[in-house]
Amino acid sequence: MKKMPELKTEEEIAEFWDEHDSTEYIDWDKAKPVRLTKLQKSAKTISIRMPVDMIETLKIQANKNDIPYQSYLKMLIADGLKAHG
Repeated sequence: MKKMPELKTEEEIAEFWDEHDSTEYIDWDKAKPVRLTKLQKSAKTISIRMPVDMIETLKIQANKNDIPYQSYLKMLIADGLKAHG
């Protein structure tokens, strides 16, 4: 296996891999799967119309749980999807 050169910028890294084959530097037979648990899922902003009293109830319940109301709403939706999925 060849030794990896010291690459300092993302541009250098991209250029290097455009011109080289990873099998010259990495023994893929010894590679093991890894879970990247700290990665955030990509998100998309949506608009949803809800009755004002429902939003107020949501905010009160979220506050009781010391959670931002949008996070609480996402949690409720996720629970509903699991229950009905």
